[in-house]
Amino acid sequence: MTDINKTTDIRCRGIIIYDDKILVVKHSSKSKYYALPGGHLDWGESVLDCMSREIIEELGIKPKIGRLLYVRNYIDNNMKQSIEFHFEITNSKDYLKIEDLGGTHRHELAEIYWMKKNDTKNLKPKEIQIDFNNNTILSDIVKFS
Repeated sequence: MTDINKTTDIRCRGIIIYDDKILVVKHSSKSKYYALPGGHLDWGESVLDCMSREIIEELGIKPKIGRLLYVRNYIDNNMKQSIEFHFEITNSKDYLKIEDLGGTHRHELAEIYWMKKNDTKNLKPKEIQIDFNNNTILSDIVKFS
């Protein structure tokens, strides 16, 4: 059996929707993909504290955390297992002026963008972009993948 260095990475991401648009970020100008704002859980931190901290660090505004909408579990190309918790952020109106957004870690983002339904830009994970386009992203049932 091959000895593989197995690691687990836990992240929290915010789903911020306003007026049929979803707030997404790009971490590198070279990337073809956008992601939901958020990031890595620190050791000993709760997922709700992580969600709040990451949104404040990236966007500079304290989020009002709503429902847990998605839990994703996958293994990436580097054999790292990732678990992501996606939460609804209910104070989306506070994030409308993207030119004013920016916390202590804003420098980690190449772009902040309000994505419209059926936008030609690519959001990862794809299933969330599909659910957003189909108006099924906000649900009372947590989706697992």
